[in-house]
Amino acid sequence: MPKFFASMDKIKHAYDWTDKIVMVICKVLLIADILITSYAVAGRMLNEYIPFLKDPAWTEEVVLTCMAYMAVLSAALAIRRGTHIRMKAFDKYLNKLTIKILDILSDVAVFSLGMIMLYVGWRYAITIGSRGFYVSLPWLSRFWMYFPVPLAGLAMIIFEIEAIYNHIKSFYVKEEEKA
Repeated sequence: MPKFFASMDKIKHAYDWTDKIVMVICKVLLIADILITSYAVAGRMLNEYIPFLKDPAWTEEVVLTCMAYMAVLSAALAIRRGTHIRMKAFDKYLNKLTIKILDILSDVAVFSLGMIMLYVGWRYAITIGSRGFYVSLPWLSRFWMYFPVPLAGLAMIIFEIEAIYNHIKSFYVKEEEKA
């Protein structure tokens, strides 16, 4: 069985690659959020001093859309890093096997949530989202407002597959053998 895990560990770089892509997306969106918000605030506050600097109407909708992407994608990153909200208050009273089983159960539940987010979010994005447009950007489809949900669902699925695999591996490979 350890040979199976050794061969499966070779695809870890795919998980690392997905993590890096999601992180870069979040960083770019954060920078865009800061720049757009700064521009909007400067346009509102300094309009009488710098007349060519206006507050365009599109800034609020774009900032909110960027925030939606960052919120759900950062939640997916938290799954990968194991920093998502979890109840550990009773772990000291349970044996290690029970904790591992509960961790797997938790990961299966989050995996299921990711599947639902991917399926339902995609359906919303291509139906409701594709029929509407941003109020201040009439040329831009609202598809982009709904798209963060299936995108994060896909990232959650990928990261949960890795988490479940690592939990199952922990049953067969001892800590000394992992290093």
